[in-house]
Amino acid sequence: MSRVLVPVEVLEGKTVAPGLMSLLGTMDVTVLGYHVLPEQTPPDQARHQYEERATAALEELSEEFADAGGAADHRLVFTHDREQTVTRVADEINADAFAISGMTGDVDDLLVSLSGDVDIDRIIAFVIDLVGDRDIGVTLLLAGDSDEANDDRLETAASRLREAGIDTDTSTAAGSPFDSLMDAAPTHDAIVIGEAAPSLRSLVFGDEAERVAAASVGPVLVVRRDETPETTEP
Repeated sequence: MSRVLVPVEVLEGKTVAPGLMSLLGTMDVTVLGYHVLPEQTPPDQARHQYEERATAALEELSEEFADAGGAADHRLVFTHDREQTVTRVADEINADAFAISGMTGDVDDLLVSLSGDVDIDRIIAFVIDLVGDRDIGVTLLLAGDSDEANDDRLETAASRLREAGIDTDTSTAAGSPFDSLMDAAPTHDAIVIGEAAPSLRSLVFGDEAERVAAASVGPVLVVRRDETPETTEP
């Protein structure tokens, strides 16, 4: 079973949408409750001050995951660097993906971007695990230049999903992968994207996250690359 890390600004009143909780019901989930501290504030001081309230909020989130038919454990971190913390914890728990939470109801339509230098095999395996035997439709999107849009990656990936019993459509677009994603996003309930996709870092941590939200999409699930070093035969 795949594991998904769900970062939540736990002391800012942020939560996880019921639709995302339900979508992740087939996954092992770790909720990362974090609070970003001013540079001069020691983490131990913040933990002493806020740990009890933050832990109670995380326990409530875990109960809500259970009510939605899933399960989640949780971690609490006080940090000066959100990005570094998310990456570190994802490595520690060997997360296959992490979620950018967004408001959504039931997820019936999933948009999966295969654009850019992404690990398509990992993305497709994750989607199969995520959808399971549920009635969730998948649209595979491949955007780029004409050669990329017309190669056989798209149909090969679609065939794997259909063999797993998943209702799958395909879509191609010429031009910017991010702009194509934004054009397609409003008609889908959630997005799956690969870690090495163009503009991912700013999508997750910068201005483009606001552009995703402005497109009225639900959550984004980011499938991480396999960083296991390759071994060579002696």
